[in-house]
Amino acid sequence: METPPDTDVSAKLAARDLHFWYGTTHALKGISLSMKPNLVTAFIGPSGCGKSTLLRCFNRMNELIPDTQWEGDLLLDGEDIRSADPIMLRRRVGMVFQKPNPFPKSIEENIAWGARINGYKGNMPELVERCLRQAALWDEVKDRLKDNAYELSGGQQQRLCIARALAAEPDVLLMDEPASALDPLATGKLEETIIELKDAYTIVIVTHNMQQASRISDETAFFYLGELVEFDDTEVIFTRPENKRTEDYITGRFG
Repeated sequence: METPPDTDVSAKLAARDLHFWYGTTHALKGISLSMKPNLVTAFIGPSGCGKSTLLRCFNRMNELIPDTQWEGDLLLDGEDIRSADPIMLRRRVGMVFQKPNPFPKSIEENIAWGARINGYKGNMPELVERCLRQAALWDEVKDRLKDNAYELSGGQQQRLCIARALAAEPDVLLMDEPASALDPLATGKLEETIIELKDAYTIVIVTHNMQQASRISDETAFFYLGELVEFDDTEVIFTRPENKRTEDYITGRFG
């Protein structure tokens, strides 16, 4: 199928004919897709297909890796991110990683510290509460804000990392397999949080979990060997994909 038009002016994020290399390894091959605001977009595909590489392209984190290069266009609100200051870009495009990585500080300081270094001058207790509420964590930690973040469970730590990312007041949240290290109960809470957050944010999630992608995403992109095979509404991808490789992956015939 054809990907959605990369000239879509309503897109929050877009890639146009994007190529990316790790040394001589051509990891992304002519990727073009547009993601609309206030939706959850899932990137699926077998390991090594390029989905995490593409995710990290959108806040230029791959530039921290030696011997990499890219060609093509990456757009945020229609503006080329290549011309943006990387630090400012990463404030607008937050990142939540596969393994929870809270700071070795108190729960409240995990949020307040990041906000302060980003220049926040407002009411800090209000910001801490707002971010924890948005991450569906406030009711669980409101009486222990001074506790070390490492005392939280894995699922709570991951939601704290989401709250910390929200403190920078981003437009977009990128999530790289955020539930892969969590138990089913914590995964369920995280998925509920993601669905609630899309009212205020654009979310892109990389996942190997087909059920998770079908539950929480509005659109799904299937990648294989560095190429975008198919991109459509999640219901279409999971019930009537146009490409046989997509169908084979969804049904577990490979990957």
